[in-house]
Amino acid sequence: MKAKVDQDACISCGLCVEICPAVFEMNTEDKAVVKSEKIPAEAKDACRQAAANCPVEAITITE
Repeated sequence: MKAKVDQDACISCGLCVEICPAVFEMNTEDKAVVKSEKIPAEAKDACRQAAANCPVEAITITE
């Protein structure tokens, strides 16, 4: 599984970081970014939830 954040679409709400801090963090421009290319197995469900709850659908998941 891989996650990607569309930097142009991200509105810096931070919801993904709240839901899945193992995968997402905010960068210096206050945009969400993926911490690591490979998603840890224990974080996959939370990562999917973060993508589903993104208010601007900026997160894409590739299984």
